[in-house]
Amino acid sequence: MKENKTVRKVSILGSNDFTGIRLESPMNYSAGTLGVKQALKHSFKEMGILRSMRALLEMNQEDGFDCPSCAWPNPENPSKIAEYCENGAKALADEATTKHIDRDFFKTYSVEQLSRLTDYQLNQFGRITEPLVLRPNSVHYEAITWEGAYELITDYLHRLQSPDEAIFYTSGRSSNEAAYLYGMFARAFGTNNMPDCSNMCHESSGAALSETLGIGKGSVKLEDLYEAEVVIVAGQNPGTNHPRMLSALEKCKQNGGKVVSINPLEETGLVNFKNPQKIKGLLGQGEDMADIHLPVKINEDIPLIKLILKKLALLDAVSDSVFDHAFIAKYVDGYEALMQDLEKYDAQKLLDQCGVEEKKVDAVVRLLAERSKIVVCWAMGLTQHKNGVENIREFVNLLLLKGAIGKANAGTCPVRGHSNVQGDRSVGIMHYVSKTLNERIEKHLGFIPPNKEGVDTVGAMKAMYEGAAKVFICLGGNFLMAASDTEYTAEAIQQCDLTVQISTKLNRTHLVTGRTALILPTYGRSEKDMKDGTIRYLTMEDSMGRVRQSRGLLKPASDDIKSEPELIAELAHTYFKGNHPVDWKAMGEDYELIRASIDKVAKGFMNTTERSKGIGYYLPNNVRELDFSMLPNGKAQLTMNSLPDHQLAKNEYLLMTIRSHDQFNTTVYGLDDRYRGVYNERRVLFMNTRDMKSQDLEKLDVVNIQSNYDNTIRIAKRFLVIPYKIPKGNLAAYFPETNVLVPYNHYADKSKTPISKSIRVRIEKVTD
Repeated sequence: MKENKTVRKVSILGSNDFTGIRLESPMNYSAGTLGVKQALKHSFKEMGILRSMRALLEMNQEDGFDCPSCAWPNPENPSKIAEYCENGAKALADEATTKHIDRDFFKTYSVEQLSRLTDYQLNQFGRITEPLVLRPNSVHYEAITWEGAYELITDYLHRLQSPDEAIFYTSGRSSNEAAYLYGMFARAFGTNNMPDCSNMCHESSGAALSETLGIGKGSVKLEDLYEAEVVIVAGQNPGTNHPRMLSALEKCKQNGGKVVSINPLEETGLVNFKNPQKIKGLLGQGEDMADIHLPVKINEDIPLIKLILKKLALLDAVSDSVFDHAFIAKYVDGYEALMQDLEKYDAQKLLDQCGVEEKKVDAVVRLLAERSKIVVCWAMGLTQHKNGVENIREFVNLLLLKGAIGKANAGTCPVRGHSNVQGDRSVGIMHYVSKTLNERIEKHLGFIPPNKEGVDTVGAMKAMYEGAAKVFICLGGNFLMAASDTEYTAEAIQQCDLTVQISTKLNRTHLVTGRTALILPTYGRSEKDMKDGTIRYLTMEDSMGRVRQSRGLLKPASDDIKSEPELIAELAHTYFKGNHPVDWKAMGEDYELIRASIDKVAKGFMNTTERSKGIGYYLPNNVRELDFSMLPNGKAQLTMNSLPDHQLAKNEYLLMTIRSHDQFNTTVYGLDDRYRGVYNERRVLFMNTRDMKSQDLEKLDVVNIQSNYDNTIRIAKRFLVIPYKIPKGNLAAYFPETNVLVPYNHYADKSKTPISKSIRVRIEKVTD
């Protein structure tokens, strides 16, 4: 273990005490009146009745504010009563809580004391209402003025021997305006060290889609799902993570479409959906969702899709009408090579490897053979593996062979997590170098940006751990708990001289810090951003590439917090002392100046101020235009992808990290996961009953989970075993509690996304 520069005795993982588990049967429907009840219960508790209703009625409305939760798009004609889900209501309540903390709180509680609490407990303290500093050798945050904070950061930045000793991390919650200023400040400072939360989730999607279709984004719009003939939902749990997606799937079903679920767990949201906006959902039986569920083994999607393709190819050989040969000839490269590659695989071996019953596979094959309007949706269940990029490429193969690309009601749908993670990348948050972006920066902003590639999330962790980075600034997020290999990440952060968190609420990354640490409190999405009597608005990009405005309406938590754009602009102004081609201070005051600059510098943005009104506008998407001119031979690319090979030893399992129904990303709203029947506990391990028997384990036995990569043992301590319907040899547990098991140096090829969904582990029963 590396010796830390800090002397604080903080707990990296917090408490691992059990909280009183109660188990029930998993639910057989999602949402409904119970979902409404839970959403309102949480909202009223955190915000009060009047404040809750006022905010909920404006969330996701045309003149309101975007939900601070997931990036699922708003319909073109949103419901005027409730265009939000239970998760969105909880996210809003969590952000707009009336509970506040300030300097007096931190006089009472040291960072050492706070670090021994759980992440759930930390989140319950409420909004941070003034800038705070943790000075070297101190264990208590104290108040600092905004000017003092800017000067402190500036002083540390000027001390660095190289701009690359600073790292600028971005969370997907930030607006386009904030992310743009942040990215341009990092470049003006002299570095491309801009890791982003997308490095940990959908980077595999971006890599796979860019090399096969020419753009790292999905190709469908929300309305495409409504009349799709088949929607495949792979490695995704929409009922918990993107609940508003269920209403789109409901429309698809009611229009005669079929839904196929591919996931190791049968998740409640894809069993039955009771739409709370409809009488049938409130009082009736709801809508059955997945017509076919394929319980694939963890990370065995490629053998499953190869088997489906082989079976489709056999049918096509007879009729010559299963694959879209006219589309393939005109738009697709690599058909013959792919067909030859498929012949190398034995169908029975593919079936055995994926673990799915053949009759279910054949049912999906029949669906796909007869239909061509196919949408594939996916999330972390495909991306967070060593072969995450290849997983997605294999599904793209299926779409291309069916001609299900670039036409209505068909295409790719990577379902993004945080609400503006896609927008961050669109406006320039990236660690790699874009020659054309750099040219536009030099032309329109008047400075020469760096042309050396920066670090991504994995690179940032390594740079801090090895002492190559000394200043770490985070625009939102909870980096310590979001990143892989928690103990390694903590030691890395503690090597820094200065860490800065631009945040709304307390989290563990505020407690495990560099020698000096700052917390700079910022507005939430729902809060009114006023300047000289005028309400300012921000813009976001949703999961399907649409840019629209967002205006908060609630009174800010404090008069001593700032908006992210203004905060970043003032920091840049202080650093450059007003002597820079960019008028940072003016941009922080007038967001129209930021948007005008985005229109000139960021690809695809145009007249954003006007076009982002109402339902907003879509950024250009070459796949929708069937333009593959940027790819080899000017065509979309079919790819040959290898089978996964985990080489599990005896008594080894594959563990995937999952969310509970009471959390979003690393933010834990409560301790219940009612869809899976788990109440008042998060330290649980879902396990197949046959595996439990082979390990001589009973329900609620206490176990430690252990991974061993490169002869380094990592242990997640004290988890309760729960028998669950999960493929034999597979396990599931909540993150971030199990991130400690994920090695920092094992990640997806090409994308460096952590292997959080396929961790090799052993289980050890705790007997004391």
